[in-house]
Amino acid sequence: MSELFDPSKLPTTSGVYLMHDAQGRVIYVGKAKNLRVRLRSYLSGRDERAQIRFLLNRLARVETIVTDTEKEALILENTLIKKHRPRYNINLRDDKTYVSLRLDPREEFPALQVVRRVRRDGALYFGPYSSAGAVRETLKEIYRIFPLRHYPLATCRRRGRPCLFHQIGQCSAPCHGRIGHADYRRLVKGVIDLLSGRTGEVVATLRQRMAEAAADLRYEEAARLRDQIAAIEQTVEKQKVVAAGGGDQDVVGVHREGGEVEVAILFVRAGQLIGRRQYALEWRLDEGELLSSFLQEFYGREVLIPDQLLLPFLPDDAETLADWLGERKGRKVAVTAPQRGEKRQLVELAERNAAESFRERGSKREARESVLKELQERLQMARRPRRMECFDISNVQGTLSVGSMAVLADGEPAPGEYRHYRIRSVAGANDFASLAEVLERRLRRGLAEGELPDFILVDGGKGQLAAVTAVLDELGLTGRIDLAGIAKSRVVANVRGRAVERSEERFFLPGRKNPVILREGSPALFMLQRLRDEAHRFAITHHRKLRGKAALHSTLEDIPGVGPLRRRLLLKHFGSLKKVRQASLEDLAAVPGLPRPVAETVHRHLHADNR
Repeated sequence: MSELFDPSKLPTTSGVYLMHDAQGRVIYVGKAKNLRVRLRSYLSGRDERAQIRFLLNRLARVETIVTDTEKEALILENTLIKKHRPRYNINLRDDKTYVSLRLDPREEFPALQVVRRVRRDGALYFGPYSSAGAVRETLKEIYRIFPLRHYPLATCRRRGRPCLFHQIGQCSAPCHGRIGHADYRRLVKGVIDLLSGRTGEVVATLRQRMAEAAADLRYEEAARLRDQIAAIEQTVEKQKVVAAGGGDQDVVGVHREGGEVEVAILFVRAGQLIGRRQYALEWRLDEGELLSSFLQEFYGREVLIPDQLLLPFLPDDAETLADWLGERKGRKVAVTAPQRGEKRQLVELAERNAAESFRERGSKREARESVLKELQERLQMARRPRRMECFDISNVQGTLSVGSMAVLADGEPAPGEYRHYRIRSVAGANDFASLAEVLERRLRRGLAEGELPDFILVDGGKGQLAAVTAVLDELGLTGRIDLAGIAKSRVVANVRGRAVERSEERFFLPGRKNPVILREGSPALFMLQRLRDEAHRFAITHHRKLRGKAALHSTLEDIPGVGPLRRRLLLKHFGSLKKVRQASLEDLAAVPGLPRPVAETVHRHLHADNR
């Protein structure tokens, strides 16, 4: 590899290096304290590790960028990875279940919000929670103990009476004056203490208030406080407690076998283990680079950063990582690799979780491999369908036609690869031509980027299959991509013409007259049905969104003098487009920030539209 660079010309300072392949694509981005030493270790040819040779076989050129400090190199590495998305860097396909709870104590009557991004906005954040379902369970318990408001104050104040949550005792109705500021602030403090793990303080405060209420003969209030204490104690009993000194900690465990790595993160908040997350990665370089790259990718997003990060070992840039995390959090973050004691036991627990997750994933992988093999044989594919794509078209009477693409990678959904397509060249309801347009756009881009599917499934029968086959022929991809059409089951009468029966789903293949029928209830059939249903759901969801925008556009967006800010102002003030239509001229003129001439224009336009 010495022809790639002259070692004597490489800088000896910190910086970032970009590895390019023969097509000029960036395939790996890394950082180094000493660029010359790091790259010489990779490219000298003396390193016989298979993982290094694996990367170098695809390497054509190396580019370096010098920085003043290691921290600058880390930040620049993050930026370049997000820009180029190199094939051999870690890419966490994050799902949409990474949620936290937000509470802003500066509000008049603070409320809890479920959020997916943690920002430095002065609010308090709690979590993360493993799923939206876990958050709902937490909120259910909180509202039963501390009945904070559920909805925006402006929305609730427009109602004639408190909402249903107030009637069932899960909202204190500050919007209608059913609770004062001081009492509501006590509820907020209880929520903060409870979510922060200070349950002992919460229970002690409630017991004191219960005793005072009983002494003053306020027995109903005392009974309510007694029930709150019981609910808190019951909730705490359900949580697993770990004796690790308290505080907020993220504990990382790593399990590696060959080129596959499983990383598990345990989330410990106030000494309580509240959840875990695991990631399966493909990685062929050093474990130090693995851990450092993973932490940068994970905490480079808007997530909750803990006070302590416990690792199985310290990467070379641990000090730089700690500075970077502290800067993102706004205060110091400790990055340690404990060698003994309770914290070490936590790391070992995370490693056991990573190993167990790898084992479970391995058994699932074997099952998926068996299903993919069956599909290859039954649908006469030339290769194992590692990447399967399904396309669907959605429209209403030929308007707002959209196409969708859903993807299975090694038998598992890959939501990050899903795509929407607005139909450009087809007028009216012509599913065949629309499908052909979508496939041509997808495959031309795939040819340019070198990313083509192994198998394409289209939602439809012989007509849709013929349209896609013509596109493959035109692009010279016949034989390179396997193809099938899935026709929905039909409802038919039996041979006597009486009872109604449902036929099996049928799969049509190019050049074959009779369809292939997979066994009812088989994993292979379920996998393809799931792919088809995902494409259909994705198309319908996008089409509904476009219809909603079109419906709104036909009214407010066509009114002169009403731009995006005033549209939001009107909708926020009245709550819905229907109520904007029903508003009188005086109601419109009373909207803060809406001049009377504009109010007159809106009123005239909406009433003319109604007529």
